[in-house]
Amino acid sequence: MIELAALPTAIVEGSSDRFPVGRIFCVGRNYEAHAQEMGGNPHRDPPFFFTKFPQALVPGGGAIPYPPKSTNYHYEGELVIAIGKAGAAVSIEEAPSLVWGYAVGLDMTRRDLQTASRDKGYPWDTSKNFAFSAPLAAIRPVAKGHVVKGAIELTVNGETKQRGDIAEMIWNPNEIISQLSAFEKLYPGDLIFTGTPAGVGAVTVGDVLRVTIEGLQPLDVTIANPA
Repeated sequence: MIELAALPTAIVEGSSDRFPVGRIFCVGRNYEAHAQEMGGNPHRDPPFFFTKFPQALVPGGGAIPYPPKSTNYHYEGELVIAIGKAGAAVSIEEAPSLVWGYAVGLDMTRRDLQTASRDKGYPWDTSKNFAFSAPLAAIRPVAKGHVVKGAIELTVNGETKQRGDIAEMIWNPNEIISQLSAFEKLYPGDLIFTGTPAGVGAVTVGDVLRVTIEGLQPLDVTIANPA
């Protein structure tokens, strides 16, 4: 009998309970300045999505190894939505009822592989969906309020690299949920990484990253030697 690996669970702020994680969806280019730095159109074209395996999750952050087959490894600090109620084709007005909570996350990216894939018209999987690519801080339950605005900042070794505000998203969290649920029914345990501000860049072994979003627990990650 083949024994399957257990799905990961995320930390819940102020509780010993855990949040079982099902699927991880990510939104691309959801801040105008980041869209521009990546060569995209910042106007409100429909959002596009990509995915990560749940096993990419790194609950609580900590040390993550520099990935193989890459020499240009990038950070992307993001707000993450945790889904707690199933819903398909939900309206923008209904979207908040699906939210279980919010957290700070990192969408770690092999930028060199992403660029090569993009130039050839290939999928992004090897650049986005790999082990240790989705560090996540503790999830704050929605009972403490929805996150619609607030400063987001990422530092590397204490130096600010990304700074913005959640209110600057091209597509806000409720619009993201509505758009995604039109393509795929959402279920409890789903996570949605909502995109990153401008200022993405490369890290090396030994770098210490901190991502903060106003009102949420910060996320701390150290880049370790390759596994």
